Amino acid sequence: MTETQQQNNKLIKMPLLWPARLRLTLFMLLFIAIIASCSIILKQKLIQSQIQKYYDYAIDFMGQHGFKLQDVIVSGRLRTTIDDINKILALHRQDNFLNIDVIQIKRRLEELPWVRDVTVKRSFFPNILQIKIQEKEVLALWQLNQRFYPLDLDGYVIEAEYKPNQQILLVVGEDAPENLMHLLNAIKKIDETYLPRLKVANYISKRRWNLTFDDINNGITIKLPSEDFASALTKLINLDKTSAILKRKLTIIDLRLPDKMIVKMRKGSSKYNGKTQAL
Repeated sequence: MTETQQQNNKLIKMPLLWPARLRLTLFMLLFIAIIASCSIILKQKLIQSQIQKYYDYAIDFMGQHGFKLQDVIVSGRLRTTIDDINKILALHRQDNFLNIDVIQIKRRLEELPWVRDVTVKRSFFPNILQIKIQEKEVLALWQLNQRFYPLDLDGYVIEAEYKPNQQILLVVGEDAPENLMHLLNAIKKIDETYLPRLKVANYISKRRWNLTFDDINNGITIKLPSEDFASALTKLINLDKTSAILKRKLTIIDLRLPDKMIVKMRKGSSKYNGKTQAL
């Protein structure tokens, strides 16, 4: 064999067929998997459609043979009106009892302004829909721009008309509801017996509180600092327990300075001089 033939033999190579075959095989497997998945999905949808069809038929059949709504009983309602409830229910006697969506009814009732929580359940034989409403309780009345808004036990505004029939905590000032629970929790931690004695909480300049205890008209204005007001409250309550300072003839107790308590006497007091005094 000549040198030229040897060089030509070295240049001849067998083509690599396995990568192409592997790619083709993978493509075919992927194609088959897609076709199989589509077939399974379509089959499941057809099965689900048939199941739903038979389910609807069974519900309609049972509704026509005894399972009809006979009555609706609502308990726990005080401020929520029957008209508002009926608009949501939109039910009539002899409606198919099994077609009533209790979850949807519960969700929509809880959107009413006075409703805090709702339990909705069916009671069979007789077929009665039982609705138990837990309404929101009013913690305080928030005054802003000459308007009044009820606040619930969590300090949130209740978007509804409210006229108190007894004395209630009055909260005043912009952003007061968002900061009210922090104040009340601080008082509760120090001495919870002072919570019902709090009559007015005025949030000043969105940074600090002025409080009035015991008497909304003739009470003493307590000026709290913007920082660490809990310490100032502790000092005030401890002093009231030992010397009943909230019963004295004062108009102002200023606790904004950390090491001083400044008081102003009420007119008519034997010690009244028209000036404030530091204690």
